[in-house]
Amino acid sequence: MRLKVGHKLFLTLLAATSLVVAVLAGLVGWSVERGFTRYVEARQHERIESLVEQLAEVYAEDGSWDRLAANPRRWRMTLRGVPYLHARATPQLPWPRNEPRRWPPETEHQPPHRNPRFVPLELRVMLLDATRTLVYGRKDAQGQLNLWPIEVEGQVVGYLGVASGPTWERAGDLQFIQRLSQRLWLLAALVVLCSALLAAPVSKHLVRRLRRVIAGTEALAAGRYETRVPAESSDELGDLARDFNALAEALERTDRLRCEWMGDVAHELRTPLAVLRAEIEAVQDGVRPLDRHAADSLHTEVMRLTRLVEDLYQLAMSDLGALSTHKQRVRPADVLQADVQVLAGKFAERNIQVTSALTPVANAEVYADADRLSQLFRNLLQNSLCYTDSGGRLDITGTRIHQALCLDFQDSAPGVAATDLPRLFERFFRVERSRSRHHGGAGIGLALCRRIVEAHGGTIEAQAAPLGGLRILIRLPLAP
Repeated sequence: MRLKVGHKLFLTLLAATSLVVAVLAGLVGWSVERGFTRYVEARQHERIESLVEQLAEVYAEDGSWDRLAANPRRWRMTLRGVPYLHARATPQLPWPRNEPRRWPPETEHQPPHRNPRFVPLELRVMLLDATRTLVYGRKDAQGQLNLWPIEVEGQVVGYLGVASGPTWERAGDLQFIQRLSQRLWLLAALVVLCSALLAAPVSKHLVRRLRRVIAGTEALAAGRYETRVPAESSDELGDLARDFNALAEALERTDRLRCEWMGDVAHELRTPLAVLRAEIEAVQDGVRPLDRHAADSLHTEVMRLTRLVEDLYQLAMSDLGALSTHKQRVRPADVLQADVQVLAGKFAERNIQVTSALTPVANAEVYADADRLSQLFRNLLQNSLCYTDSGGRLDITGTRIHQALCLDFQDSAPGVAATDLPRLFERFFRVERSRSRHHGGAGIGLALCRRIVEAHGGTIEAQAAPLGGLRILIRLPLAP
């Protein structure tokens, strides 16, 4: 049989409560019985001392044990604590008629008791004289006696022997303990029953909250990412519900980005393909001759499409965590200076002044892939080259902050709105006004830059530049 979580929780609560109640009931019963036993033993001790005093008085009155030995009725009445002068008093003890001095009587002479756990004290005592000769007793039990001396005027005249036996000498004592034990276990059973009545709704309530999460998980598995579960408490189940909602929100956002990704990829591929198709159809229709100019135009569109596909591939690999890097000790300042030299002609064509102040970090080394760093720097330089107004400038500085290399790229106008800065590193995001696709970008370069920086354990951040354009801050951990 398959037990559900609710059943397991109910049984666990019930078992824990039952165990605690049983242990407590057992400890309470043991403690009470132990205390009551000590009380009964103390009372029995007092009775033995009282019996010793009575026997001492009998001896003092008679001067010997002979008269007591000759009168078994007086012996039985002395044991019961009844004065012998009360002639009508009944000893209420068994009387072995064949051997009246054989005490206590054999089992067949004793009256049937309700419970064998108690034997009256009177049936466990014997009387011995000063020489330890039996006055009233049985030789077969003489070796099992605890002797109490009987003294008259400072001289031992006899002994009261008490045979070992049960502590309970009264039926009332035993009945009291039995009733107390029964009531304790009855109370324990009632507590367990109450705990079962309480555990049932508690387990049902907890399982109901778990079932909401289970139902929500099934909905997520079915693709319904808008599913949410109520987080009604601050306990672990509430944390689970909040974590579930956060997961559902992340999946919903990822699904939305996936749809946007597919639409953006299709849109970005459609533009160069449409241009290629138009160029080829123009040549086929004879509208445009197939000359060097037409071939160069077709080659330009093919190269643009190739770069777009390569960027998409690199971005996809970085998302999968498979962006290949071959790290070694590299001086980023040398790589950046080389990239600036490569693009210096294009900056000069657009009349954009590039200044670099990398002397403070000229010897700084990081563990990095030189090709990936070059790809990072060229993307940033191309970004400034494409979007900075003609006649502007680009300033590049490098500093050391703690154990990190900081590279600062600042270009002049136009800038980026403050609301758009956090989204610059999202794939396919473009500022539609000043920095738009008319400059040839697909919105992938900065997203790929962030992946490259993160692959090297660094950070990249976009801010508004004091020059009026965009400021990109890169931090890379220095090599030891």
